[in-house]
Amino acid sequence: MRFFKPTLVAIALLSVMGCQEPVKQEEQAAALDTEIQKQAYGLGASIGMYMERNLEEHDKLGLTLDKSLIIRGFTDSMDGKSQIEQEDIQALLMNLDQAMKAKQAEQASASSEASLAEGQAFLAENAKKEGVQVTESGIQYEILTEAEGEKPAATDTVKVHYHGTFLNGETFDSSYDRGEPAVFPLNRVISGWTEGVQLMSVGSKFKFTIPADLAYGPNGNPPRIPGNSVLQFDIELLEIQKPEAAAQVGDK
Repeated sequence: MRFFKPTLVAIALLSVMGCQEPVKQEEQAAALDTEIQKQAYGLGASIGMYMERNLEEHDKLGLTLDKSLIIRGFTDSMDGKSQIEQEDIQALLMNLDQAMKAKQAEQASASSEASLAEGQAFLAENAKKEGVQVTESGIQYEILTEAEGEKPAATDTVKVHYHGTFLNGETFDSSYDRGEPAVFPLNRVISGWTEGVQLMSVGSKFKFTIPADLAYGPNGNPPRIPGNSVLQFDIELLEIQKPEAAAQVGDK
């Protein structure tokens, strides 16, 4: 079965649903007696929930759509009486999409600039705290649990538990929350991790504060990590997995 992709036309359906007079309980029950009626209602409800989020996004961007006009356009089109030609509608919706993208880029840029200033101020103050050490590149770290032993190289694969937060304390990623350690090549992650974890011995636990330029930079990692975000990680190094040596010619 092929499902259509919801478009701005579906916003009209949402608005029609949202602006109708409340349905009496007995009428609603009667309308949902059969499987096909329930399927029809479920399809409408699914589109409605999806498009509600879209309308909220428009509002946040300052592009609030007039619901009465959306309803009018929807019903006129259903009746074959659209006041705007299809080609013009397509152009109008493309313009709306471009306006949304421009607004999103504008907001992202403003947020990125604010994060940069906040991050620089935080790093300057955090570096003064007792126990905080700073690498030449600018990574700040504290040793929470010290251990003696082997340290990984950048070419090694490591097994770690970690907890990542923004400066406001909000968690954005955590292997602890997932209940399973992460395993990855150390040279395939952000440079702050590649450098920082090499300072650790197996069994140790460090708290890292990683500047934005050693994390995800000015572009961030949408949608979760905003641009110019300074990130903090509690990292516990559990195991080092060395790369296997290449077999020599003649080896059996």
